[in-house]
Amino acid sequence: MAGFADLNLPQGSDKKSLQALLETAAHLGYSAVALNHVIDFKEKKQEIVKPVSPSELFPSLPVVQGTSKRIKVLTRLTLVISDPSHCNLLRSTSPNIRLYDIIAVFPKTEKLFHIACTTLDVDLVCINVTEKLPFYFRRPPVNMAIDRGIYFELLYTPAIKDSTMRRYTISNAISLMQICKGKNIVISSAAERPLELRGPYDVANLGLLFGLSEGEAKAAVSTNCRATMLHGETRKSACGIVYTVKKPRKVEEEETLPACKKAKTQA
Repeated sequence: MAGFADLNLPQGSDKKSLQALLETAAHLGYSAVALNHVIDFKEKKQEIVKPVSPSELFPSLPVVQGTSKRIKVLTRLTLVISDPSHCNLLRSTSPNIRLYDIIAVFPKTEKLFHIACTTLDVDLVCINVTEKLPFYFRRPPVNMAIDRGIYFELLYTPAIKDSTMRRYTISNAISLMQICKGKNIVISSAAERPLELRGPYDVANLGLLFGLSEGEAKAAVSTNCRATMLHGETRKSACGIVYTVKKPRKVEEEETLPACKKAKTQA
């Protein structure tokens, strides 16, 4: 089974806070985390900068609890898009975008959600859990995103902070589960303090409240996270993927002999 991962730790300017988050995540058993750099075009015009190398931030990484390996730190870029023009940045071949390990988008409208699921070259689509969704999830774009290998991210920290946000988190999550049937779900923390982090098995239990089955909830903090990381590696290194499927032979065809052989056997 793949190791546990938290793909959303906010990248603040305070190195001590980040170090404390990393040490807590490693102690809880997470083998990989992603430092999330968020760009909201609505607030002010921002440029996409190069990701800061984890080796520059942390001279030594903590060891994962129960193993001898050090925690893996990835870089992530999240774009909050509230206008279709914001999507042009992802369509352009920006050299700095390709340097991030994971690319996520946070669509604010139904139209942008549809665009993110069907056309944008991203790894994650963030679902709003802090307020009531202004639109309903529809099956075609969600199924298209699943077919393209894109995952949907739900955050659990707002649910443990405030009772109102907890209600919105569960409601929005269940609305999504009714459409995606528990497929391609990633649960992350977005924790700003070590006290807000929860262990992977506790997060999996929270996934049951979101409408996931036991297996789907565990996958949301393990195998689905690994699939997201692999999707990001593929996006960075290749322009496409070729799938080869071996067509299985039918039993009837194997048992049926050619006409010439039938004649010989009958003679």
